[in-house]
Amino acid sequence: MNRSYQDGASLFPCMCVGVMGSAGGKLEDEARQLVRRLGAAIAKRGYVLITGACPGMPHEAVKGAKEEGGIVVGVSPALNLEEHVGKYHSPTRGYDAIIYTGSGLMGREIENIRSCDVVIFVGGRSGTLGEFAIAYDEAKVIGILEGTGGITEHLREIINMMKKETGAIVCYDADPECLLDKLEHVYKERILPRHLRAMEGCD
Repeated sequence: MNRSYQDGASLFPCMCVGVMGSAGGKLEDEARQLVRRLGAAIAKRGYVLITGACPGMPHEAVKGAKEEGGIVVGVSPALNLEEHVGKYHSPTRGYDAIIYTGSGLMGREIENIRSCDVVIFVGGRSGTLGEFAIAYDEAKVIGILEGTGGITEHLREIINMMKKETGAIVCYDADPECLLDKLEHVYKERILPRHLRAMEGCD
């Protein structure tokens, strides 16, 4: 796997892909399988997967990524492992690292989204809508995996209702691989050059 866009000379910068979505509620099998495919596709391309270290849809992406040997980082609302498991009832398996923010469910959303180069939304309820609002206001590159239900089915309409240009780029697709193609294109054109300029002259 090539984790770099610098002719394979370095493992950094590597595109970090966030997957945000329903942590609970009824999760349809078809949507679960689609998100698991997304996680696998992220790993196959050598990207780093970042989630909120929560159960539900994001953890389906974690399972898919680990099946393909991918790197997975979780950003937890908890103060430590004991709180992560005991208070938030969140998973630990499948993660290469869990970052404990101690910020609570809503507080950790900012760290989660800012740690990602691109953010993909799957399914979702009110919490996912809040994460989307942060990503949109902060002009992130956003992917919507269509066919996963929940709030993602209404985001086009919500964006039109807001009538607010933030600089965010939003890509839609029902196929995980095609969605990643679109996001990778934007990353290479918009984000990677900034990263490389920032790193010039640095060891």
